[in-house]
Amino acid sequence: LPMSSSTSTTTLPRGLAVLTTFPDVLFIPEIIFGGLVWILVASSKVPDPMLQGWVMFVSVFCFVMSISLLCLYFCGAHGGGGSCWVTLDAICHSTAALFYLSAAVLEAYMTYALGLSSILLAQEYRENIAAVVFAFVATLLYVIHKVFSLLRWKSS
Repeated sequence: LPMSSSTSTTTLPRGLAVLTTFPDVLFIPEIIFGGLVWILVASSKVPDPMLQGWVMFVSVFCFVMSISLLCLYFCGAHGGGGSCWVTLDAICHSTAALFYLSAAVLEAYMTYALGLSSILLAQEYRENIAAVVFAFVATLLYVIHKVFSLLRWKSS
């Protein structure tokens, strides 16, 4: 099945078409990289639980939101893809992009500060660096999805 490059459609895909249309195909890497951030943050030791708590909240929230939307689109819960669903899609991805940007920056700051203080072991430090990289990749994916969701919303 070839990927559709059309972003001017005002409806959301349903069924397996979710995996063949852009930007909806981004759900899969968003879930993968978000899950990796979640796993790495959950397994890391940090002296500042408030910063880490926000990163954890964002990764879990966006993971659950993306899986929920993907499942709803797969089963066709949005019917004909009315404008309220297109609006919901744009709002969800805009929120996720903003949340992930803040979480990625906080995780990067915390990892940098911990690296300077040499509090963490080398393995723990590498896990935090991986979490930072995956958080910025997830941010980029959500921003791209957000832009194309907003374009779809604007044309609806």
